[in-house]
Amino acid sequence: MTMQHQARKRFGQNFLVDQQIIAQIIAAIGPNSDDNLIEIGPGTAALTEHLIERCPTMQVVELDRDLVDYLSEKFAAYPDFRLHSGDALKTDFAQFHQGRQMRLVGNLPYNISTPLLFHLLKNRELIHDMHFMLQREVVDRLGAVPGNKTYGRLSVMVQYHCRVMPLIPVPPSAFRPAPKVQSAIVRLKPHRSKPATADNEILLSQLVSHCFQQRRKTLRNCLRPYAEHLSLAESQLDLSKRAEQLKVSEFVALSNYINQSLSSQ
Repeated sequence: MTMQHQARKRFGQNFLVDQQIIAQIIAAIGPNSDDNLIEIGPGTAALTEHLIERCPTMQVVELDRDLVDYLSEKFAAYPDFRLHSGDALKTDFAQFHQGRQMRLVGNLPYNISTPLLFHLLKNRELIHDMHFMLQREVVDRLGAVPGNKTYGRLSVMVQYHCRVMPLIPVPPSAFRPAPKVQSAIVRLKPHRSKPATADNEILLSQLVSHCFQQRRKTLRNCLRPYAEHLSLAESQLDLSKRAEQLKVSEFVALSNYINQSLSSQ
């Protein structure tokens, strides 16, 4: 069964068509029959048709109603295949866990990739790994190190929760229609034991976001709203640095020092 589907800009659709790249992606994922495999945005099933051969119980989440009908028909011969029609940003992925760690894969729409990553990380403890096609710029930001101009909130928060492994560069010519940007496959592996643990992860997220909104300022100036809670942090960290110079572990330490002061009030 073939599918001639007009890519819809409002869904951020760019369909993968390069069979060599597809083979590399499937090899990188390494799907097994006993995996709890969920694909986000299967589209015209370029990856799905290979994944389902190795994992017939896989599930998919697709927003485009035309593609939902197509996928239902295409994989009708797989009785354990489950298709969920809906928006991944509004989907409760915890429903797919059912006592088995999830493996998430997908060619993510680039216009929602960052909010979707943060949405998925809400259930990080239920996830074994994630393999996503993203804009190359986003993959670079995910794996960026302190001092790099691409290092920011996304880098810190994703690296706090996951090990980031860029895998396969993908050129525009691998898609229909060809996007105007380079792409890449990245593997995200949630930490089973975090290298550094925040006592208050909500506070950590708030601090990181606040500091990178004013990334040209020193940490001391960024943190003026917390001025009365900085004495311990100042004795342990150099607050004359800018946010882009701080390691993930240092952001965690900063968060913990401020949290300790807040908690003692």
